[in-house]
Amino acid sequence: MVRRCVVVVAVAAFSAGVASAQDARATLQASVKAMGGENLRTIEYSGAGWSSLIGQTYGLEEDWPHYEVVDYTRWIDYDARWSREEYTRRQGTYPTLGRVPMAEQRIVAVTSGNYAWDMRDNMAVPLTRPYLDGVSWADLRQLELALTPHGALRAGLAASDATAITLPIVGPSDFGLSQFGRKVTIVTFSLLGKYRMNVTINDQNLVELVDTWFPNPVYGDMDYEMRYTQYKDFGGVKFPTLVHVHQGDPRLNPAHNYYEYRITSVNANVPVPTMPVPDAVRTAKAAGVSAASQKLADGVWVVGGGTHNSLLVEFRDFVAVVEAPNNEERSLAVIAEAGRLVPNKPIRYLVNTHHHFDHAGGLRTFMSQGTTIVTHESNRPYYLDIMFYPAPRTLQPDRMALYNPMYMISRRPAPIETVAGEARGTATYAIGDATRMLQVFHVQDMAYELGDQSYRQGNHSADMLMVYLPKEKILLNADLYSPPAQGAPLPAAATVAQKTLYQNILKLKLDVAQHVPVHGRVGTHEEFLRMFQAAARTN
Repeated sequence: MVRRCVVVVAVAAFSAGVASAQDARATLQASVKAMGGENLRTIEYSGAGWSSLIGQTYGLEEDWPHYEVVDYTRWIDYDARWSREEYTRRQGTYPTLGRVPMAEQRIVAVTSGNYAWDMRDNMAVPLTRPYLDGVSWADLRQLELALTPHGALRAGLAASDATAITLPIVGPSDFGLSQFGRKVTIVTFSLLGKYRMNVTINDQNLVELVDTWFPNPVYGDMDYEMRYTQYKDFGGVKFPTLVHVHQGDPRLNPAHNYYEYRITSVNANVPVPTMPVPDAVRTAKAAGVSAASQKLADGVWVVGGGTHNSLLVEFRDFVAVVEAPNNEERSLAVIAEAGRLVPNKPIRYLVNTHHHFDHAGGLRTFMSQGTTIVTHESNRPYYLDIMFYPAPRTLQPDRMALYNPMYMISRRPAPIETVAGEARGTATYAIGDATRMLQVFHVQDMAYELGDQSYRQGNHSADMLMVYLPKEKILLNADLYSPPAQGAPLPAAATVAQKTLYQNILKLKLDVAQHVPVHGRVGTHEEFLRMFQAAARTN
């Protein structure tokens, strides 16, 4: 069930009206002075805390999964529009939630003007795939520069359309933000010609909150909010020692907390480790979306060509597709490939394996053309309230936003079919006719049968579905098992997710010949079993 909550806002205060651009500029300049930013050109700050994996919750009643962050340092050169972040991320004491524990990673993220890249082993890695399959990394990191406390003030002063409104906060607020009658001024302006930014400045002229929105296939205009509290003076520059960040919307779903850092060190106008934009980054181009099909049996194809696979299954009068990953661009490519392989048959069903962003980002495209979505029962309110909700998508309109299909208003119920599934139950949804049968199973969370008590869950997500074609002996799974690359050795030991898939196959007595993963190549069941046979020989 999607959680709804009411956020206290100062509605009555809008009677004060919107101030002029001149008033907005005066507010920003007063804040620059109070925060010691008049001569600030570069800054370095350090700390530690936690960060999250956006769009990857285990269930829909919890936050994004958290990971420990240590040794965090960021350098910024505001005039050069340059930033470098370095930190170590690891699992720490946070629950794994159906995942392999995160190994320690050293993250180096660089922004220079209109370019963004990561550094791995001293090599530049271009970021050509959009963040969360929506916004470009270059745009995102420029937004993140403007979301910093002093960066927000600079961005507002550089904008030609800044306006301001002063209002009291009429109720309590989390994280120590202004409350109980204290006044704040909100300055709003445009950024990069297409984004909107709000900067909330309190009655001490300190930046308390900065938020903007970026395009996302699931959320539409997705909120990105920075909360800055517990300011301290660092050599004349005031900076928050608590930075708490949201991506998402707490009114709609519990998952919204992106990261939180405790800042312990701030140094102003220090040399920063800038570097020229590497040629590999400057010349990198995003790969075009393609849909390359591989025939697995008569009327059955796996459609790859990107980071994810879909399964296309032909029936006598219609077609079913399993998985709509990434975004609309990917779904349109799959739809076109289905039309080429099976002309003149409508795509009547789209089976969605689970709610993670990268597996659900293309659902709206199928919904917009009348395809029935098949998903786990827990996802129905979440999808209707968030992803399929007919709110305007101003930053990246898709087919559903542009055409606003009337069946979403006139058709009752909405074209969503659900698969039930209790913790130890076996529920099945079937699509079939005289030609073949497609069965949809809820993957049972069988960590309790694995003998490994270090995991709270053995499944990758609580709503995980898998698809089985009994006639063809084909099993599709998402994020539980992917065969190793051709010629690569099998893993030394099966993961908890692979064990869970194995237990489900045994419990359901499935006769499997081929495994179709949503990520990676098609493999044989014999290959899959060798992982468990090897383990049995060593025990």
